[in-house]
Amino acid sequence: MQIADKVFVVTGGGNGMGREVVLQLLARGARVAAVDLNEAGLAETVALAKAAEGRLTTHALNVGDRAAVLALPDAVIAAHGQVDGLFNVAGIIQPFVKIGELDFDVIERVLTVNFWGVVNMSKAFLPHLLARPASALLNVSSMGGFLPVPGQAAYGASKAAVKLFTEALYAESQGTPLAVTVIFPGGVGTNITANSGVDASKLEAAAASGGKAPKTTTPQDAGRQIIDAMERGAFRATIGADARFMDRFARLSPRRATLLIANQMKSLLG
Repeated sequence: MQIADKVFVVTGGGNGMGREVVLQLLARGARVAAVDLNEAGLAETVALAKAAEGRLTTHALNVGDRAAVLALPDAVIAAHGQVDGLFNVAGIIQPFVKIGELDFDVIERVLTVNFWGVVNMSKAFLPHLLARPASALLNVSSMGGFLPVPGQAAYGASKAAVKLFTEALYAESQGTPLAVTVIFPGGVGTNITANSGVDASKLEAAAASGGKAPKTTTPQDAGRQIIDAMERGAFRATIGADARFMDRFARLSPRRATLLIANQMKSLLG
């Protein structure tokens, strides 16, 4: 799908990968509606997109708020005239604790943002996307969506749900103008811990005790790969050497892959 002169909606547009998707779409000549709960983050995105004045609108809302999301298409169409693509990038993680120590309200919050946010946005925009001559819907899952990570059970469950939801949507969209893509990032150098309200001190200490910090993909590179996957109509794409390796390993030997990650996370969880 071509990008120039098309209109895209991007969740998580106030920081990290979502912001990079917004900025790079604008750089390629698109019009963008950036969505985020964080109004200050959206304002920073606007400041960074000075050259794209007039082609960017911002919409501050919680993707878990179904009523607000269902009203969003009208606002976007009023501003841009149409919607050609949707990028569901917004997501949060949980505190790095085992399931038995994880409060129910935290589990519900993670599932609300990561899974129901994707469902809400997809349902709200599907009729408009299907009405276009060509359109795209891209959902960001995670390496944690196909490989269990101890200390991130609720996060992984939410991203696994996004994976299967997106793949089913792909199957249901055959014979329509809609191209559907699911993305599996590995480690990306974003500020997701702070944005999720998670204390990163245990994670930093665990990384320091290992001798070196794990290699991560930059948000800029991740954003480029996300857009490229959408542009070529990919069914799925992994981002980062870690995600590509573990994707293959988990298919070949799921138990060994699970135990490898469990061993790596052991010092973090205690």
